[in-house]
Amino acid sequence: MRQRSWFPLMVIVVAGILLTRSGWRSQGQAQVQVETVVGNLQIPWSVDFAPDGRIFITERPGRIRILRDGRLDPEPWATLEVAHVGEGGLLGLTLAPDFARSSFVYVYHTYRDEGRVWNRVVRLADRNGRGQPDKVLLDRIPGTNVHDGGRLKFGPDGKLYVTTGDASQPSQAQDRSSLAGKILRLNPDGTVPQDNPIAGSPIYSLGHRNPQGLAWHPETKTMYAAEHGPSGDLGLCCRDEVNVIEAGKNYGWPEVSGRGGAPRFVDPIADSGASDTWAPSGILVPSRGPWRGNLLVTALRGAHLRRLILGGPGFNRVSNQEMHFRGELGRLRDVVEGPDGTVYLITNNTDGRGRPGPSDDRLLRIVFR
Repeated sequence: MRQRSWFPLMVIVVAGILLTRSGWRSQGQAQVQVETVVGNLQIPWSVDFAPDGRIFITERPGRIRILRDGRLDPEPWATLEVAHVGEGGLLGLTLAPDFARSSFVYVYHTYRDEGRVWNRVVRLADRNGRGQPDKVLLDRIPGTNVHDGGRLKFGPDGKLYVTTGDASQPSQAQDRSSLAGKILRLNPDGTVPQDNPIAGSPIYSLGHRNPQGLAWHPETKTMYAAEHGPSGDLGLCCRDEVNVIEAGKNYGWPEVSGRGGAPRFVDPIADSGASDTWAPSGILVPSRGPWRGNLLVTALRGAHLRRLILGGPGFNRVSNQEMHFRGELGRLRDVVEGPDGTVYLITNNTDGRGRPGPSDDRLLRIVFR
């Protein structure tokens, strides 16, 4: 009798749990859609928002485009002479936190000098609606046709963070005299902060192969980075990483890749394993909306948006993962949050590695139905 009386209750409880989970997944997946904001972009790489409503977009051949009231300005805001070779060109862009006062825009680009490929960080100024060169902040970052890094972001501390790749020379990632394979930290004027972990050096962390994503948690200010794992380097595959970044820490490349377990290196909080690859690029922790506090990762080769549900002290652990838009949008390069909390994506299907669809490449916004 006791078993029969409890059995219906157990069924109801289990069914309720399943319905709750199913509803949560439906809300997190089936009801998530994208809308095209603008199309026909040429290999866009980075996006940022001005206080006056303008949207700044870099195109790898060397143009900074302006989206204003839903329309692209016919003329670029600025055109830079870049070495658009392989993965290089005009890459990261970020507006100064005080853009409304200073009018400064920071960009990262590849260039060629005397037969060699380099990267640099430059500052432009918005003058009469056009970008004018202002200052080279950091130069002679090793570059090549792949592994150029390129992400720029201002952190909660007001410092400018820069990701650099190993320029296809893995040993440079462990070389403290080289700017390659690092995350760098600068003052907005390009000088080295006095509290950097290596005195007089812009190096903030080392042991990176090709990091292209930077983000901070809106509550704890925990810093995250995403980087591409090996795709044949040293006979290894896959092992894309998402890391929690701390000052002065070593993230292992090329000594380890993925979860290496060596105590002197920091293991990632998430990786793609030895048989799968995401090719992660831009990342974001939204400060508002249904995905607030989750870590979003754009996947190029994986062709999806990955959502990492964070937990643990300081949100430094991943408790669950989900994939969105898999195979629907093609390669995804960047993810950013607009001033109103809307999450935006850009595709990366026109660089010769993807399969362009109608109107590619596109700036998209995520909507919840």
